[in-house]
Amino acid sequence: MENNTSVLVAELKKLLNGGSAHVGLKAAVADLPFKLLGEKPAGLPYSIWQLVDHIRIAQWDMLEFSRDATHQSPKWPDEYWPKALAPQDEQTWIAALAQIESDKEAFIQLLESADLYAEIEHGDGQSILREALQIADHNAYHIAEIVVIRRLLGAWKS
Repeated sequence: MENNTSVLVAELKKLLNGGSAHVGLKAAVADLPFKLLGEKPAGLPYSIWQLVDHIRIAQWDMLEFSRDATHQSPKWPDEYWPKALAPQDEQTWIAALAQIESDKEAFIQLLESADLYAEIEHGDGQSILREALQIADHNAYHIAEIVVIRRLLGAWKS
């Protein structure tokens, strides 16, 4: 069973890092002009900044829920979505991307050390495996939206 778990953890790490079956976050925002972060194409509800900050908040919440019984999740949906269309400045943008990366790495460390299948004691049926799949699924969905917005803004590689 240990070998099967090792294989599963390796596959989950690939899934969380992206880039196999879909574009990862780093590639989705690579070479993106800062001035486009707050652009919201007609008919779409979010800007790239709002999607990235939403990824940051949701992933942080799932990480903290997974490792801290005293964690209080933000109020849904208001506290999961930034109101501003664009970050205040480039430092805010860089910090958001850095937190997404560091939280992802922290979750991967948790994957490598925790029982994937055990229910999280303070949850209502969640496991580390479920949280890993949820993070990967959630992030992939919103990263795809970032790519679509970049295409609509003419800022995506062909």
